[in-house]
Amino acid sequence: MTYDYAPYRSEKIVKAILFCAALAAASLTGCTGLSADVHSSDTSNAAAALQGERTYAITRMPSQEAGADHPRFESLLADELAKQGFVETADRSARYLLSIAYDTRPATIGVSEKGCAPGACERAPDAPFSLFGGPVYRHALTLRFFERASGREVYKVSASSSDRDADPLHAMPALVKSALARFPFDAPHDWRVKLRADETSGVPTVMSVKPLQP
Repeated sequence: MTYDYAPYRSEKIVKAILFCAALAAASLTGCTGLSADVHSSDTSNAAAALQGERTYAITRMPSQEAGADHPRFESLLADELAKQGFVETADRSARYLLSIAYDTRPATIGVSEKGCAPGACERAPDAPFSLFGGPVYRHALTLRFFERASGREVYKVSASSSDRDADPLHAMPALVKSALARFPFDAPHDWRVKLRADETSGVPTVMSVKPLQP
């Protein structure tokens, strides 16, 4: 006697997808604070390289020159960098050139079925986040500091977060705060920054900065 386990397997896949989606939804809506993951480049020489005069000029890509949102990003960065002693100045006199990259895109979670014979099963569809309040978006910000004189990159840091807001402007204050919560970040390379938004102004404040466990 043979049994067809395909319906049972499909039911397991669906349950797994819904469970993962529920966890993701809870993590996005069940907390009063915000969080961002931060990754820094090799910081063994970054602290020494960033000593001394802290003047910078922002380099822009053509798309950023025409972007209506980009001036707002630069203003947020200038405010936070000023707290680190950085002063924006003319390109020719700046010690550092600062490159800014940011991106917002839909984030998905998939569940794969293991233990299947080749060709017998496929990757499960993405988790149906629309059932739990709408799609999830991943926001990312990367800052790169170059010595103007030599062109050498001396420091790179990235921050990323997820929420249900597709507008990158809404995510940017928390990402900027997170990327510059420490300057520079020391070892290890990966950190979790937790923030809390002011109930009145909505301005995020850094609450904790902890290394991520491997």
